[in-house]
Amino acid sequence: MGGALGQIVTLVVANLGALYILAVLLRFLLQAARADFYNPLTQAIVRITAGPLAPFRRVIPGYRGFDFASLVLALALNSLFTATMILAAGFSLPSIGIIISWAFVGLLSFVFNIYYFGLIIQVIASFIAPFSGNPILLMIYQILDPINSRVRRVIPPMGGLDLSPLFIFLGIKVLQIIILTPLVQQLRLDPRFVIGI
Repeated sequence: MGGALGQIVTLVVANLGALYILAVLLRFLLQAARADFYNPLTQAIVRITAGPLAPFRRVIPGYRGFDFASLVLALALNSLFTATMILAAGFSLPSIGIIISWAFVGLLSFVFNIYYFGLIIQVIASFIAPFSGNPILLMIYQILDPINSRVRRVIPPMGGLDLSPLFIFLGIKVLQIIILTPLVQQLRLDPRFVIGI
């Protein structure tokens, strides 16, 4: 395709695709964290992901609170969007294995980013709105709580100061360096065509 039309297609797919994949990943993380599904934002995420998720759930069972169908849907969508953006840019498609590998790395990066930016929002909110009942903040707290609580067991608050977010930030950056960077290099991943990178 290429040209201006290709750029428009890539822009639309990258942005709308990222929003939808975010919703699917949030659904997975909320279920994994056993979050409160009475939150109106959580209910909205469930509603917008229910349709595409239904056929995957028929063949991919959950296990111990982990909704693996959501992960497979996110991988399938990211693979489809990656292929669409490559074609829109005027390039020929690499092998399906490469596309799926790129999509997997994109999802891994996306999850790291969800936790990283979620922590930033949580830290800021703890200073300016510590007791807020905002649905977005409640959802973020619930997603982060399993990790926060585990880190706090090892590094409890000192003098009322909770240092656990600092160590989680460092942990995320270390994982990105030792997992994501080598994968991106080995797969020769082009970040222009992968949502989440």
